Amino acid sequence: MASVRLDQLPLVSEDAAVRVVVEANAGSRNKLKYVPDTGIFELHHVLPLGTSFPYDFGFLPSTHGEDGDPLDAIVFADEPVPPGTVVDCRLIGVIEAEQGKKGEKPKRNDRHLAVARLSHVYRNWHNIGDIPAKALDELEAFFVSYNAQRGTEFKPLARGGAARSTELVTQGRRG
Repeated sequence: MASVRLDQLPLVSEDAAVRVVVEANAGSRNKLKYVPDTGIFELHHVLPLGTSFPYDFGFLPSTHGEDGDPLDAIVFADEPVPPGTVVDCRLIGVIEAEQGKKGEKPKRNDRHLAVARLSHVYRNWHNIGDIPAKALDELEAFFVSYNAQRGTEFKPLARGGAARSTELVTQGRRG
């Protein structure tokens, strides 16, 4: 079997789940970044003491966002998943957002919300309305703070459900 780069994996698995490649797991301060040219993960940055990723964070393979990277996704899973793991998920919503360095024109950089297909804890979440509003507020606040620490502004624009997330992922799909 020929090897496939993680960023070129088919977006949809054989059982129609959307794939997410984890780059930072819940509870970690480390943000890794997949480097397509080498096929490895590099340490991209480390969050300050007292902060960590609230959920698994990664990308949707075979997609391309306005920022030049694959589309971002937050994975609701029962336990933290190690970076580099491919998780089959279902899309349940999206935080539409703009992101950019101060003084530059911001670019869209949405956060797609996905439930791990094998989750027991989140198995009944099917749309953004199933996520407690406080959890969404805190998630948005995390990304505002996370980006500010790196000199980047993250501005949430809207929240959308599963259909909106699917629409945006379809638009961002490569080849």
